[in-house]
Amino acid sequence: MKKSILSLLILPGLLVSLAAVPVAPDDEGCTIIAVGKKASADGSVILSHTDAGPDSRIFVVPASRHQPGSRAAVHWGIQDPSRPLRDDGDVLGYIPQVARTHAYIHSAYPHMNEHQLAIAESTINQRPELVALHGSARQIMTVEQAEIFALQRCKTAREAVRLIGSLMETYGFLPSSGDGAEDLVIGDPEEAWVMEIFGVGPGWIPESGKPGAIWAAQRLGDDQALVIPNWSIIKEIRAEDGENFMVSANYMQEAIDRGWYDPAAGRPFIWQDVYAPLPVEFATSRFWLFYTTFMPSLAKWPERKLGGNPMATINPYHQFVEPLSLYPFSAAPEKKISLQDVIAFQRSVFEGTIYDFTAQPQWLVTDGKGGMKVSPLATPFPGSELRALLKLSNRRPVARHRGHYGMVCQLRSWLPDAIGGVYWVYQDNPYISPYVPVYAGCTDTAACYQEYDPEKYSDRSARWTIDAVDNLCNLRFQDASKRVHEMRAPFEEKIFADQERIEKEALALHRRNPQKARAFLTGYCRGLMEQVPPLYVRIREELLARFTNNRE
Repeated sequence: MKKSILSLLILPGLLVSLAAVPVAPDDEGCTIIAVGKKASADGSVILSHTDAGPDSRIFVVPASRHQPGSRAAVHWGIQDPSRPLRDDGDVLGYIPQVARTHAYIHSAYPHMNEHQLAIAESTINQRPELVALHGSARQIMTVEQAEIFALQRCKTAREAVRLIGSLMETYGFLPSSGDGAEDLVIGDPEEAWVMEIFGVGPGWIPESGKPGAIWAAQRLGDDQALVIPNWSIIKEIRAEDGENFMVSANYMQEAIDRGWYDPAAGRPFIWQDVYAPLPVEFATSRFWLFYTTFMPSLAKWPERKLGGNPMATINPYHQFVEPLSLYPFSAAPEKKISLQDVIAFQRSVFEGTIYDFTAQPQWLVTDGKGGMKVSPLATPFPGSELRALLKLSNRRPVARHRGHYGMVCQLRSWLPDAIGGVYWVYQDNPYISPYVPVYAGCTDTAACYQEYDPEKYSDRSARWTIDAVDNLCNLRFQDASKRVHEMRAPFEEKIFADQERIEKEALALHRRNPQKARAFLTGYCRGLMEQVPPLYVRIREELLARFTNNRE
């Protein structure tokens, strides 16, 4: 059970019961960045998702046709890496099947289909009264299952929002990441929508005729960008504005019925305040990093850069605690955001801020000259045992050493779907891992990105070879990670340098024969993936030789 932190907070017109306000679970780690087409450097809509679910195997599910009257299974276990590839787990129920489904890229959280429809996910906290858990409730629709259905059946973000909303209302939202609610950003080459889904608690039954979830969606402005760091971001809702908002029928009534909001009191209904608990710093720190990085002049942000005080990272009383209202739903970046900017943010470890793990004073050692220096062992990814040994206060960087996998989706309206959609994926830890592209037109991925047994190491698995390097960096992290980046850089830089040439060739092929273009892109992307395990084996061997403990 999560511990309560306050008993009752009453504001005029807004009754917020905190009798059992949940503390953020340690395993929530997904960060979303979304960028509108007029806010991005190249005119693309960009969605990203870090620290996705544990099944990091990446493969393509082809389009298929189905007989009239057939049904589609609703599964529990999609994120389980111990199951065989393409085994989505136990069947909880069925929904009507459609005549034709689209091809999509599958993993723990499926992210993009052949029509450049993309979805990013971040688990968020919800009131404990709204939780209904697997095995003790009638709700059956997890967010990853709803994503699959949306990618199979929809071509646009608006269609996907409506479908996911309908599925959640009809079949009931079932949490699959602890007991959290869910935040999605759903995008296509023209626009992106934020969709937040909360439960309705235990006791719901489909036969009641009541919605099995509470949800709201808000459109991201084309010139705007946003971050979702495991926390609700939708604020005031204008339900009558169908161009920019979509909601479930019960989006406000549930709060009224439960005594969380009184419309007669004259205060606005703030979705974020009503359904989500008080914020926790593991989320507000990422809000702060995003807005100070891309919109530094938007507000007077708290000062959290490191000064000369080595105790700044451990003194909890020196900093201002900002209200969540300081952070907007979205804002226009002061400089247009590129694909590489998003990747750099995904690799952030809060360098140079009070949240920087490596800046905690426990890492300081004598420099032999009468001063102090940061130990070469200082790592932004200390495990729980090392944190306990050194008494390091916990931090949650954007990049995570147990991050499973993550992605950036680049969605471009001026290219055919097969070429315009690019799924830039990493496995394990983005700080260590390379990003490789998978185009929307790809019909397969490399075997090394489809193989991962969490209980058995294999050099044939890209995830395992990257993870081995990630672990070896702890031999002497400050120096080893630099060497990893030096050896990784030529591989990634060539991919980015070749992108325009590859896409021109694919476009020329597409005009003559779309199937040949898909085959060309599939071969290209598989070839890049196949280079990753041998590259990381070479890096592993170099780290072992260079940082062996046989030397002082």
